[in-house]
Amino acid sequence: MIVKLLLILACSASGYSIAYHSYDQWWAWVAGLCLGVLIALIVVQIEQAIRKVSLRVILGGVVGMLVGLLIAFLFAYGLSFVSNIMEKRQVVPWIYSLLTGIMGYLGLVLGSKKVEEVTLFGWGPAKEISDYRILDTSVIIDGRIADIADTGFLEGNLMVPRFVLDELQYIADSSDALKRARGRRGLDILNRMQRSSGIYIDVVDHDFPKIKGVDAKLVALAKKTSGKIITNDFNLNKVAELQGIKILNVNELANALKPVVLPGEFMTVKIIKDGKEPGQGVGYLDDGTMIIVDNAQKYQGMTVEALVTSVLQTTAGRMIFSELKSVMADKKPNGMVKQ
Repeated sequence: MIVKLLLILACSASGYSIAYHSYDQWWAWVAGLCLGVLIALIVVQIEQAIRKVSLRVILGGVVGMLVGLLIAFLFAYGLSFVSNIMEKRQVVPWIYSLLTGIMGYLGLVLGSKKVEEVTLFGWGPAKEISDYRILDTSVIIDGRIADIADTGFLEGNLMVPRFVLDELQYIADSSDALKRARGRRGLDILNRMQRSSGIYIDVVDHDFPKIKGVDAKLVALAKKTSGKIITNDFNLNKVAELQGIKILNVNELANALKPVVLPGEFMTVKIIKDGKEPGQGVGYLDDGTMIIVDNAQKYQGMTVEALVTSVLQTTAGRMIFSELKSVMADKKPNGMVKQ
């Protein structure tokens, strides 16, 4: 801060001194003083902007500008040489200035932009573009993604497109109470993830006006950025995979973390309801896995022991098929089973 103040004072004094020695009018001194302050403020703003830029980009811009100035010099020399050979009058001097400014600017911009694509002495790009992970509306509302982030298994930058944020806001403003609660839950989840350590939520303004539907826009954005979509939407999962988009499905992650059950094992389960087929009973494990028990329909509400016969794994979840082994609950004197 002290250095900035000294810079402003030095520039102000310089401007005032130049005006004082060049002009006798008082307004010229004031103009010189104001010009010095203006130049100092511009220099301070430039310094603050440069602080946000990486050293690699700065070096790339400097090298690009030097190359651009060199090309401008060669062009100017060529124009002067051709003009002398053709014995015509010399090229107007401002053309040289214009050429120098254009080539220097192009070199600066191209050098700072394209330096990320260059690897020199092991100094390469800090991060690949393909590392983008795009959050879907459904996975935000679901909320499990925040729990995964809190455990530390998910780190880095997560991309939230503006059209996904707009859809969340639209749902949160819905007249339907259930939809409104879902939308507000999604916004709360995003706020919670922004406060999580190791996670940065990057809201991007990429949009595709010609494409209708949030799912289609997500696929288009994933193609454009070579990113991955984090979702739990079964239909989006299939559509994206058909188009070669990498999908990170939270449901598949949850299924992968469930305990492994092999045919031949015995399980204790409470029969909750009837199955689709005659005689079948249906129960659930603590993690929500459905267990279908043959010949257990009449034991609804009871706890039984079942022998696992097969396990069916799908994208939507896992189903365990089993056969009734024995009734585990104690019976009352009247033949009823304790709950």
